Amino acid sequence: MAHFAKPSVPGFAVDVYQNVNLPDGGREVNAIVTVTSTGADCGSGTGSGTGETSLPAASPSPGAVTLGPRPPDAAVVLMVDCSGSMDYPPAKMRSAREATAAAVDALRDGVAFAVIGGTHQAREVYPAGGRLAIADDMTRGQAKEALRKLSPGGGTAIGTWLRLADRLLSSSDAAIRHGILLTDGRNEHEEPDALRASLDACAGRFTCDARGVGTDWEVKEVTGIASALLGSADIVADPAGLAEDFTRMMEAVMGKEVADVSLRLWTPQGAEVVFVKQVAPTMEELTDRRQESGPRSGDYPTGAWGDESRDYHVCVRVPSAHVGQEMLAARVSLVLPTPDGSSPHVLAQGLIRAVWTDDLEASTSINPQVAHYTGQAELAMAIQQGLDLRKAGDVDGATAKLGRAVQLASRSGHADTAKLLAKVVDVVDAANGTVRLKAKVSEEAEMTLETRSTKTVRVKK
Repeated sequence: MAHFAKPSVPGFAVDVYQNVNLPDGGREVNAIVTVTSTGADCGSGTGSGTGETSLPAASPSPGAVTLGPRPPDAAVVLMVDCSGSMDYPPAKMRSAREATAAAVDALRDGVAFAVIGGTHQAREVYPAGGRLAIADDMTRGQAKEALRKLSPGGGTAIGTWLRLADRLLSSSDAAIRHGILLTDGRNEHEEPDALRASLDACAGRFTCDARGVGTDWEVKEVTGIASALLGSADIVADPAGLAEDFTRMMEAVMGKEVADVSLRLWTPQGAEVVFVKQVAPTMEELTDRRQESGPRSGDYPTGAWGDESRDYHVCVRVPSAHVGQEMLAARVSLVLPTPDGSSPHVLAQGLIRAVWTDDLEASTSINPQVAHYTGQAELAMAIQQGLDLRKAGDVDGATAKLGRAVQLASRSGHADTAKLLAKVVDVVDAANGTVRLKAKVSEEAEMTLETRSTKTVRVKK
């Protein structure tokens, strides 16, 4: 096993965890790439334990960016569902107004912002006129006054909300462009293709967190919005919890320091990328989002960063080789585009290697980080498949899949998911995955499990 760490420029660090050893003729290389952003000087990771090594220290990459305190350089649009269903019960609309007001209060001075009321069409609630307001005591007060006038009525066409948010955000040259979307119902007044077209048009232009309030909305719609726009998704079953959730979301947005960071993978002649997935803090498939960036090089979007760490699973297929040979399977870089479109700034780099050996134990051992996240991916899939089978009435299939999910959650120490599963199944033996489907399951319990199924726990170092 080896842990290679490439020293990074201040602000970002890239650590690569992998087993570099392949058997004679082996071709598939798997690695977990941990990206850490601190907004300040950030040292490179170091290996620990038998057989772990680190690459020697190196000077920062030419043209690298130091990330320090930044001026207010963000634009945020809040999209509030005002459809007729928000009046059932009336506390739902009231909580939405209060939550949006709490988010407005969390805006830093100088941040550009707007509020949209969403029904079967999108309406500018504040400041109107196709523009953004600049946050200060006066504009925050005006926005909260405008929110008091929101009332429910009409249908739901989320694509129109997103397109208006995009137009408003595009009027700002802020680096951080973010949306927060709240809905309580299904997107019934818009064809699925229309929503997909809106998401495709907005992807890469701003990020968006999505929240479903109550239990009458469609999980796959809300999680699909967040996934396409590189944001988070969650359920707020009790409207009374909206204000706290919205405040937390806005504080997270205010903590972002740099936007439009991409994970760049360069592979040598004969090697190819099989897949790239974000695996922590949530599972997110990035493979199909690759943008070619040069010969044998492609960029995968990661969105905006604050003080945080994320893990990515990278799989590369290399040419077959014999015992004793070694090669660089891929070079991983964090890159930031330049305003003038010239070569991007390189924030940090790491290397993925391959070494062919006849040592059977070395070549068949699975790196702990790779094994952990492979299990996490299987856990998410087992939950999704189990819930789908349950809805379809396939008791045996659902029991098998959800039993496997219980077993994986127990093995990986995913206590939060284990608690959510226990509201859907009766656990007989967690270690062996023996469960019984509960006869009655609340919509809240089922929707919470489905919505949060892609949340992961970090591997224990």
